[in-house]
Amino acid sequence: MTTLLPLILATALGVQAPLPPPSPRLEEGVSLDYEFFKANVQPVFLKKRPGNARCLVCHRGWGGVSYLQPLSPGATTWDEEQSRKNFDAVRRLVAPGRPLKSKLLMHPLAEEAGGDDFHGGGHHWKSQDDPESQTLAAWVRGEKLAR
Repeated sequence: MTTLLPLILATALGVQAPLPPPSPRLEEGVSLDYEFFKANVQPVFLKKRPGNARCLVCHRGWGGVSYLQPLSPGATTWDEEQSRKNFDAVRRLVAPGRPLKSKLLMHPLAEEAGGDDFHGGGHHWKSQDDPESQTLAAWVRGEKLAR
């Protein structure tokens, strides 16, 4: 909870909190695939879940815990420029090759499943086997989009 305090305070004050620095340790040979991110990871951020906020609701724009670009008026997904910015921001929340060390996967995961104790938007996944969690884990492990 101590590491969340600055983010909570920044959100309450409406101040942009800095993103964490990129993971200092990369698994050898693992790179994050932009096309996989765009096709498979970004839709997870837009999905409505009963009882929980969509990721986009809390993590868009310039607030304390923001890393997603706001959607353009009338848009249902991001354009190419916005997707690139999302990719650059979101990759700072992962440890390539190490899904269980990646904040992007552990923060919305239920505490009973090994996730963080608190996530303001609710714990989206009750298990590491959840299909959305598995999609994000595949990207973090370096899976490429089949072409």
